[in-house]
Amino acid sequence: MARQATGGVVPPKGQRRSWAIRFRAYGKRHTITLGRPEDGWNRRRAEDELAVVMADVRRGVWRPPAPDAKPRHAEPEPTFGKFCEEWLEGVSPEWRERTLVDCRWRLDRHLLPFFAEHRLSEITVREVDQYRHLKVRESKSLQEARRRQLAQPDDKHRPLPRPLSNGSINKTIRLLATILEQAVEYGYLVRNPAKGRKRFLREPKPVRTYLQPEQLAALLRAAAEMDAAASEGDSGRRQPLLAVLALAGLRISEALGLRWRDVDLTSRKLRVVQAKTHAGIRHVHLTPTLQKLLADYRVRTEHRGADDLVFATERGRRDNPSNVRNRFLAPAVKHANEKLRQTGREEMGAVTPHSLRRTFISLLLAAGADVPYVMAQAGHADPKMTLGVYAHVIALKTDHGAALDGLVNSSDWAQTGAEKSQKQDSEALPHQL
Repeated sequence: MARQATGGVVPPKGQRRSWAIRFRAYGKRHTITLGRPEDGWNRRRAEDELAVVMADVRRGVWRPPAPDAKPRHAEPEPTFGKFCEEWLEGVSPEWRERTLVDCRWRLDRHLLPFFAEHRLSEITVREVDQYRHLKVRESKSLQEARRRQLAQPDDKHRPLPRPLSNGSINKTIRLLATILEQAVEYGYLVRNPAKGRKRFLREPKPVRTYLQPEQLAALLRAAAEMDAAASEGDSGRRQPLLAVLALAGLRISEALGLRWRDVDLTSRKLRVVQAKTHAGIRHVHLTPTLQKLLADYRVRTEHRGADDLVFATERGRRDNPSNVRNRFLAPAVKHANEKLRQTGREEMGAVTPHSLRRTFISLLLAAGADVPYVMAQAGHADPKMTLGVYAHVIALKTDHGAALDGLVNSSDWAQTGAEKSQKQDSEALPHQL
């Protein structure tokens, strides 16, 4: 009777520089060389290979390799950086460009500086935890440096990058887990070291902000004043862009991708054709004031052709969301808060383009719109998204543009930016639209 199949791992020693496995099969002893440590072989990987071979032996399907056959898994184990290149090449055709930009940013700025030279099998739970701790320390250091800068406003400082929030750090770890999941499928890892709730930081519950009508009116008035004070050649797109976000509810990506052929000023509608979801492809009603703002803006902008972007840069190109946040929205919020403070009214907190979109939904509901209408205007497929923050349900379905203008006192701020367009021939408008 043949002896039971047994085996063990043979580590590198002396002149033998490679890991190997030694075992009995079919009454004979066999030794198979696996690979060197510099190629990614270690005890755990060798033990995994031995387990696979012994399972084949017990099933009677294992066969000794031919004399000229290459050892199993003889190719070097890739580094994380190399594996990322192959992974990105595979997912790029399936992902939207914006998603790829975010993915590359998380890789290039955070994951690759830490993990690029790691062999895949060297990325352990301990390494993932060390990466997380490093990002927390970096974030705290940046926060402290920014506080020191604010304490010395007269000194000239180089702008510092924004510290990563816990949520942003978690997003990089989730991306790491996604990449390593494919490494598990390919057999480079036994388990995914980046998975599990213990790998993530605790995130504060998000505060879903939206503006009160008087705050939105102050914001749009401030944007108009900034347009009027802009340098010669500036088309003055601050107020119309922010108004489209707040009074039409477009996402920032939808607004920046909007073209004049999709804006019907005669029927007071615009068409969203570039959206995140199928429900996002929609027609949105324009308020009377927003209609006039866009009509005046089209007269004074140089990019007014049907195929031109509505909110193009000076060179006619698509603008960057970060540019809108930093150069348009943030200064307008600061200027508006100064006015609100002077009149003793409540100032705005942190305002993002999505805050304006939430404001649009809340104003529609306050104006008497029913939930299906609001869902259609916002491009929501699930009513929970519409009602998640705003618990207003009023049964009335119609065009609420005039009511929306009334809520934000459009007559008080809509004319502020008109002075700049008076230099141009207003009679040209019908020919341009």
